[in-house]
Amino acid sequence: MGENKEYITYPDEKGSINISEEVVAVIAGSAAMETEGVAGLYPSRDISELLGKKSLHKGVRVRVDENAVTVDVYIMVELGPAINEVAMNVQQNVASAVEATTGFNVAAVNVTVSGIQIKKEQQK
Repeated sequence: MGENKEYITYPDEKGSINISEEVVAVIAGSAAMETEGVAGLYPSRDISELLGKKSLHKGVRVRVDENAVTVDVYIMVELGPAINEVAMNVQQNVASAVEATTGFNVAAVNVTVSGIQIKKEQQK
């Protein structure tokens, strides 16, 4: 597996398959959002955001080395569930979704809990 700026290239016996890093990030973000206890994705601060570049996958970064993909996910959790359990479930869900959908090996899923969201009924 190689890296070509914005695409992950997977050599195949009939040629090569190129999957956009953004596609992988959207898959990862979707899997994270489906995890119970996740209130939302938290936009990571990177240079593209500082320059005003819009992204469909804020809160997720994908890095590629020669053999695997590493996913960084920044989330907000709901107040109530154990944060470490929510984070571990995010790791499992993201790794499973990326591997099942793309066929790439996932080396790691790093979860950063960047905030907590209090439900409106809990605020009263």
